[in-house]
Amino acid sequence: MSSMPLYGGIERTTAVVIGTGLSGLAVASELQRRGVASIIVDGLDLLGAGHPANTSSLQRCDAADAASLKERNEILRHLRNYAASHKLDVRNNIRALQLDHLEAGTDGSPTEQWAVQTPGGVLLADHLVLTRCAHSQLRRMLSQLGMAAGQNLMAAMHALGMYLVGVGELITPTPKEVLRQAKVVGQAISAKVYPDGIPTLLPGGFALAAPA
Repeated sequence: MSSMPLYGGIERTTAVVIGTGLSGLAVASELQRRGVASIIVDGLDLLGAGHPANTSSLQRCDAADAASLKERNEILRHLRNYAASHKLDVRNNIRALQLDHLEAGTDGSPTEQWAVQTPGGVLLADHLVLTRCAHSQLRRMLSQLGMAAGQNLMAAMHALGMYLVGVGELITPTPKEVLRQAKVVGQAISAKVYPDGIPTLLPGGFALAAPA
């Protein structure tokens, strides 16, 4: 599957992944292997006037030692090679400016759940994946989008087609935990896209098959 450009600066795809680092490339590669189209943008700059939510500026609390940094860099190199060889739609230097959750069609017909505004136009998608975003930021995002998450944040997000990869309660997850999260999210989205069965997986590398 591939994204389909539409008129008026609008593009339609199955999933938009916000973040072109390890987390974003990991989940985008997992989606690609499962036949799910995605567009990957660099990050999220703004959610509503005066409310920055920069997903690339959060403090890195993991990879403090040389071995962890080496592991992260090796996995990232592998994912970048995978993205290039499989022609993933990675849009470096393009950032999301606003997220809008869309209502279902009045006739009950299926419709995209998300509109992601960028400087170049609007990306319409059924699924949205956020990376490197603190839980406090997520709750503010959901509140601004008019969503009452309550205590079960993940369940509320999944019901709306929103997922997280590379996010921990207190610190950034380890590379292996990021890969585990990417695999779980890839499985969850592909199960919704292909409710009658997942198509044959495309070949992937060691990174995507790494243990938790």
